[in-house]
Amino acid sequence: MSNKLDLAQFEKKMIIRPMEHRDIDDILKLQTFCFPGMEPWTIDQLESHLEIFQEGQIIAEFDGEIIGSCSSLIINFDEYDDRHTWDDVTNNGYITNHHPDGYNLYGIEIMVHPDFRRMKVGHRLYEARKELARKYNLKSIIIGGRIPNYHKYKDEMTARQYVDAVSWHQIYDPVLSFQLINGFTLMRINPNYLPDDKQSNKYATLMEWNNVDYVPLSKRHYKTSYPVRICSVQYMMRQISSFDDFANQVEYFTDVASDASADFVVFPEIFTSQLMSFLNEKSPSLAIRKLTEYTEQYIELFTDLAVRYNVNIIGGSHFVDEGEDIYNISYLFRRDGTIEKQYKIHITPNERLWWGISQGDQVQVFDTDCGKIAIQICYDIEFPELARIAVDKGANIIFTPFCTDDRQGYLRVRYCAQARAVENQIYTVISGTVGNLPQTENMDIQYAQSAIFAPSDFEFARDGIVGETNPNIEMVLIGDVDLEVLRRQRQDGTVMQLKDRRRDIYEVVYKK
Repeated sequence: MSNKLDLAQFEKKMIIRPMEHRDIDDILKLQTFCFPGMEPWTIDQLESHLEIFQEGQIIAEFDGEIIGSCSSLIINFDEYDDRHTWDDVTNNGYITNHHPDGYNLYGIEIMVHPDFRRMKVGHRLYEARKELARKYNLKSIIIGGRIPNYHKYKDEMTARQYVDAVSWHQIYDPVLSFQLINGFTLMRINPNYLPDDKQSNKYATLMEWNNVDYVPLSKRHYKTSYPVRICSVQYMMRQISSFDDFANQVEYFTDVASDASADFVVFPEIFTSQLMSFLNEKSPSLAIRKLTEYTEQYIELFTDLAVRYNVNIIGGSHFVDEGEDIYNISYLFRRDGTIEKQYKIHITPNERLWWGISQGDQVQVFDTDCGKIAIQICYDIEFPELARIAVDKGANIIFTPFCTDDRQGYLRVRYCAQARAVENQIYTVISGTVGNLPQTENMDIQYAQSAIFAPSDFEFARDGIVGETNPNIEMVLIGDVDLEVLRRQRQDGTVMQLKDRRRDIYEVVYKK
């Protein structure tokens, strides 16, 4: 009797799956094979794709080797001119204009390794896109397709004549012919679509596949705003006698925010240092060590409040002992009970001298039920690179808990927060401490005026200030920001700082 044949040794698996970070180097190599002479993706662009819309970045893997990929984003195509360019619709390749509630899936690239082009890899990738459009109930898929054989005919026919000839099967074009077979129809022909596409003589065919399963949703037709309500707490530092005293104050402000139906409540930087007022430790370095012992109670308190009062909490910041190092950490307590954290990246000379605080090294952007947000603690907002990185990762709001002891320090935070709002077409929120702790070293006086800032343009507040508190008084500021207005202004504002960046002469490189 013969041995049973091991079929596994003959298997060669074709897998269609979302792109992952480990695939980036292989994608870049694949581009050099598929598009010789054209400018490839950058690592920053591909990382931005994964950060913003990973499901739209799809790869074909055969027997462990990446042999094809396609990239896409969701947009409202009606907001773009029919003669748009590839740079227009991709925000220069970074897809930071991806709109999760849009109507159309826009395909920005598809490629298959030349050695595998008779295996229906492209068809599989197109089908994956169609499934994505059905999953998100999108009206259509739109692509700006190359016509790479046009350079052979450009001296004898116009781009329109060439496209007509391909459509009537008189000429074969590897891209356009394939798209027509896969159910796409011609919308128009765009000149100067890809400046470095010499084979297509810079032309592209704008093609569309209509999703027959699309069901119009009335909420989309009438959704003209996306309001988010923010409560910024200007917190009074005063002598207390126990952690319960601290918890009572915090719960009071959380209750106020909840009663106002706020989506976020923001507390100031290191306001937990109020606990040092009853620790009876004169040495600042030893007092900080004692303060870190309350970390678990602090986290349990804010997690409970976020869930119980149904509000996302930016828990100010707190000193946390992680082994030999102490960090200044701001926590995001979501109202669903999950927790994230952002380490302070830039440590002030004062923090280093008095408390020996260590610096963090990652710029985080967090998903929330009100979109993507970032947290930049006090001094960090004074470094414009951090805000730019956060916005490129998709952030719409930057929260800045701060603690300053004089007006000069406060104005540095305020002016920089307003500048970040303008530079990045983003909302910024600052929340600070007031009052004093006379017996606590290095925390004896405070100065603050908390505020919410917007970009300076017609659709926002005239002076770019959504609202602000009175200086040096314990109070809250409650204000609404609109993420839909923000999104529209990024596409069509008086100025468009994000779209108009000169990436050809400068860039901000995030090394993490």
